[in-house]
Order: sequence, then structure tokens, then C-alpha cells
Amino acid sequence: MVNEKDIRQFSEQCKNIFDQVRRDVIGQKEVVEGTIIAMIAGGNVLLEGVPGVGKTRLVRSLGRVFNLPFSRIQFTPDLMPADVTGTNIIVKDDKGNSNFEFQPGPIFSNIILADEINRATPKTQSALLEAMQEHTVTVMGVSRKLEEPFFVLATQNPIEQDGTYPLPEAQMDRFMFKLIVPNPSLDELMDIVNMTQKTMAEVAEAACDGEQLIRMRKTANQIPVAEEVMRYAMTLCSATHPDSECATSASKKYIRLGASPRAGQALISAAKVKALLAGRFNVAYNDINELAYPVLRHRMKMNFEAIAERVSADKVIGMIIAELGKGGSAEAPAADSVVSESSAAPENSDAVTAEAATETAPAATEDAVEKKGKRKLFGRK
Repeated sequence: MVNEKDIRQFSEQCKNIFDQVRRDVIGQKEVVEGTIIAMIAGGNVLLEGVPGVGKTRLVRSLGRVFNLPFSRIQFTPDLMPADVTGTNIIVKDDKGNSNFEFQPGPIFSNIILADEINRATPKTQSALLEAMQEHTVTVMGVSRKLEEPFFVLATQNPIEQDGTYPLPEAQMDRFMFKLIVPNPSLDELMDIVNMTQKTMAEVAEAACDGEQLIRMRKTANQIPVAEEVMRYAMTLCSATHPDSECATSASKKYIRLGASPRAGQALISAAKVKALLAGRFNVAYNDINELAYPVLRHRMKMNFEAIAERVSADKVIGMIIAELGKGGSAEAPAADSVVSESSAAPENSDAVTAEAATETAPAATEDAVEKKGKRKLFGRK
């Protein structure tokens, strides 16, 4: 059972991790916090943003802070699956005999930076599926276990940019979080330029190792979750399915496919870590609501109506949270104002109707005269 000493050690460890990361990364508080929460919970992270906002630098800095072996894979259209997982090569021994020997690929590491993952073809992207879920790699019928802890931290550019491929749904579902990396503010941009004028290299120091990270994960797993909070989290995940018994009006209107059971697992695991970061012994409703966005935004498929009305996945998640009514908030749909205006109809509606009929009568007479003139012109009876 978790005691106060464990929580204090957990908080101090996390404080050291955050302090070291801030030495290399300016701003991006929510992105840094989300990435560290996912790593402690044992999940993979997908970082999306335009080039140059610090996605790769964040991952490289985390590799230094956690003091774990680090591999970088630059995904390109000509990258092949064997370039990621490794392959068997022919080697000769001292006697001149030839035999096959496995040459491990860059996937055999603890922290994998899949840089610009959506610039490779789906065939190559799928080479990560087994490693991300089972933490094993199978080549030529032989399965090899990866060392723990193992993480895939991937970066991608917005799909609207040239030369990008959408990630397969099975791979998207294996990412615990999808975090959107925004552009820096003016003050942050000034701090970034001043910092990089001194040095472009990362200066963060090790604040945690693999064994400590695994112990932190075990501590977080012991945090209790009340049955009501657990039921609310599962209801939130189930509400993303338009044909579910928990479906809300927003999900029925805008969602084509909902989140998988992995979303519920990720939501609870990450909520336990977030509760410990806040110094609490239990998971709260607000933890579930805040983590619903990075957990669900990449697991939902929007329908044509959402695309046509430019309704984002985050906005739909906010609507679902507001409808479930557990402390969430969302913007009211624009249709509400239309309904309120139509409901506030004038009391003298009969007079308005009569006036409209009077104005319509002359217009109808003019149309009849115009049609009669056209028949004469074309010689029609």
C-alpha cells in the first residue's frame, strides 16, 4: 500500500525531472507534463506540430534526464521495415563457414525517437506495432524481448503538409497520448533565441534511471480509484461510440468510430500518475476530464458532418464531458442561439403573417404578367 513517504519520494523525483527538462525546453508546460506522465505510466507518446517547435529536442532531453539508451530513427519514404527492426546477415567464422547472424536494428533500445513518423509508408510504420504493444520484435520467426523500460516517442507533422502519410489506426491506438505542440509565445521565442545563442546542445543532467522509473510506475499503480470515478471514466470512453448506450448527442452527431478499450486503460493509468503529481492519494474527476483530450483525440474518427462544420475532436470531447456533467465545460453549440431566437417569437404573429401575405400578393401578380408576356413573345398559347 502506498504511504506518505512513497508519495513524497515520488513528488521529489518528479520535481527533479521537470527541473532538468526545463533547462533544455522553453515553455510547452502541458506538453512536457503530458510526456512525462505517459512515460511514468508506461505509454507511448505522439507529438504533433509544425517543424521547428522543439519536438525532437524534448525527446532528446528526456533521454538524457532518464539516463536510458536512446535511439533515433529518421522516417523517410524509402525507409524499410528491416531498417527499423534489424535483419539476418551472412557472416563467416574463423573456419570460413558462412552462417546467418542477427544484426539488431535501432528499435533495440529503451527510448526510441521516431522522428517524422508520418513521412514513411504505412508498411514501415507498421514495423513498430509489435514493439509498441508486446515489447518484442520478431524477425525470421524468432521473437526477441526488448529491454524494459521501453518507450516510443514519435513526432509527426500535420497531415495537411506535403509528403506525409496518415498513420494506421492500429498504430494510432497504441499511443497513450497524442499531444499537440503549439507555437511559442513572444516571450518564449525570445528566451529560445537567447538560449540557443549560447549553445545548441542539450545541457540537462540525469535525474532518474530505469530502475527508479519502474519503481515510480509501481507506486502509481497502487493508487486507488473509487468505483464512481472508474465508472465515469469508462462511461466517458464508451460515450465516444455513437451506437453505445452511453452515447451523447454530440457523439451521435459528429463521431463515426469511437475509442477502443485501450483508451480506458490509458485514462486510468495516466490519472493515477497525475494524482500523485498533485500529491493526492486518489484519482479525481478533474484528472479524468483533463486527460480525456490527449487520450481520446487520436482514437476517434469524425464523420462527414464534423468535417464539413469544422468541428475538431477536442471540441467534441468537451461537449461529451459537459453532457456527462462531472465538472467539465464546453462551448455551447451555435445552434442554441438560433433556437432561442426562434422560440422568442412576437406575440402578434397573426399581424406579421397578414402583413407578409399582403406584401407577397403584388409580387405574385407581377410574376403572372411577366409569364404572360413571355408566352406572347415566343408564340405560345
